[in-house]
Amino acid sequence: MLLLKTISFRKHILEPPPLWIGEVIVHMKEDTLHSKIILLLGLAGFMVVADNWVVSPILPVIMADLHSDLPKAGLLITAYMIPFGVCQILFGPLADRYGKKEVITLAMIMFTLATGLCAAGRSLASLSLFRAVTGVFAASVIPVSFALIADIFPIQQRQKAIGTFLGIAFLGQGMSMIIGGTIAHLSNWQGVFVAYALLSLIPTALLIRYYRQLPSTKNRGGNILAPYLDLLTNPESLYTYGIILLEGLFIIGSFSYGGAYLAAVHQLNALSIGLVMTGFGAMSVIGGRISGKMVRRFGSRKVVVLGLAITAGADLLIWLMGSQILIFSTAIALMGFGFITAHSTLVTRASEFAKKATGTAMSLVAFSFMGSGGIGTAIGGAIIRSHGLPALYLCYGLALSATVLVSAVILGKYPCHSADAAAQYPPVDK
Repeated sequence: MLLLKTISFRKHILEPPPLWIGEVIVHMKEDTLHSKIILLLGLAGFMVVADNWVVSPILPVIMADLHSDLPKAGLLITAYMIPFGVCQILFGPLADRYGKKEVITLAMIMFTLATGLCAAGRSLASLSLFRAVTGVFAASVIPVSFALIADIFPIQQRQKAIGTFLGIAFLGQGMSMIIGGTIAHLSNWQGVFVAYALLSLIPTALLIRYYRQLPSTKNRGGNILAPYLDLLTNPESLYTYGIILLEGLFIIGSFSYGGAYLAAVHQLNALSIGLVMTGFGAMSVIGGRISGKMVRRFGSRKVVVLGLAITAGADLLIWLMGSQILIFSTAIALMGFGFITAHSTLVTRASEFAKKATGTAMSLVAFSFMGSGGIGTAIGGAIIRSHGLPALYLCYGLALSATVLVSAVILGKYPCHSADAAAQYPPVDK
């Protein structure tokens, strides 16, 4: 009897584990690595998005220190935004040809150096030059991150990955005001750029640390212009980019003046403004985490329409009752949730358009969204000058309501079959 028990013990405990256990361990290691990749890409996106908005809260301090007036000091924003918008079109094809991890790692190194150089600016001209260089390399991070995620994650997992990445990245949009305003208050505007350069070392070091574990898909024989022509002549992709363009036009256009609204209507300082506006980023993180589940339950078309409808409602809520700080804070948070659910779904859809040129497809996403965001901000400024701040939120709320209807029609006519089909077979939750 003792002999039989000994044999049984050796059979069940000492023998090698069955193959399925090894497969589970491999999947667990892959999931852990994938989570780390999303985190490091999210941190890189956080820094780029935060850097994009950092000048706004410290512009008066820079203007006084460099003895400039507001129109001239405003060129600092233009000096960053123009190369940031234009170069997004260039980095996608470069990433497809030379490798996404290669491009984003080099770009983050140069972005960190250029951000540090901004602290050395001693005139408006030199500071504008350094900001322009920063904008060039910052342009690569969002589209190349999208492309890397599309390469790493199957379509069933991609929505959640993209949503999580966007949530982390756009948290920097609200927190940039807190970070910039606090550091400038405690030290000076040069200290803001020093701090941002030091913070940028974190995602840069992580990219270098995990460099070998990142995939490196290259298509050296690919044509740079042909993928763009294919994307813009295919109705399904063309109309998707059109919806993304309308998103940027009215959502970024609305969010950009949230700080000005809080300052003018509620007389808040930079720190308090940052705290309120961080609600946008916080709800982006939450929405990004659950957007994949929403698509699996309702379908991509309904999620995009719902997300855009929420942002439209948020704008109209600010127009009606934004003078109450609690209502405004709620509306900004809703705007972040609506934005991330709609945008992450559209980005996931776009990632299926060019399997061998995901960098190009994602560059067009980033260019459409950020480029139209700049235009929407400019148009918003004209509306404010003519009719006041509340009128902006009325106009953009109505424009987003129209975008909801347009999106419902377009996505009904051109559904994303691959994404919705994959949603019927969701991955097992880890």
